[in-house]
Amino acid sequence: MTIRPDRPLGVIPPQTLASHSGLDLFAKMIAGDLPSPPVCAVSNQWITAVEKGRVTWTCSPPPNFINTMGGVHGGWAMTVLDSTLACAVHSGLPAGRGYTTVEVKTNLTRAPKVGETYTCVGELITLGRSIGTSEAKLIDAEGRVVAFGTTTCLIMELPG
Repeated sequence: MTIRPDRPLGVIPPQTLASHSGLDLFAKMIAGDLPSPPVCAVSNQWITAVEKGRVTWTCSPPPNFINTMGGVHGGWAMTVLDSTLACAVHSGLPAGRGYTTVEVKTNLTRAPKVGETYTCVGELITLGRSIGTSEAKLIDAEGRVVAFGTTTCLIMELPG
């Protein structure tokens, strides 16, 4: 099941990134005014809601993530969690500030299934001048946690 909304894909120019807060960037992505990153189409994950310190993604494992045993490769859940975790940190950043991931920890607790739709919610834990942390949960339609994770991001000034 492809859940791709009618949004452009692409890379946001550095000067545009630097001139918007994280919250504003994601709101513009959701509205289709700025492109979503190409990884969204590959992994079938889309940011669907944002507020400062909290992001929600809607996602569904695509068939190209099936592993040799016929299940969904664990890397799919890790990719969705990484996106959600980093965006939770970014949603709290002002214009001119960005991040890079330093560490990600994930736990897979249930097997996701191709064709099922999931929600991934990330929340900011801490945001300092140089370090931000967040946590996220990938949840199935019945409210069960499929995977969860945490991240540490290095906060930095953006060029542009």
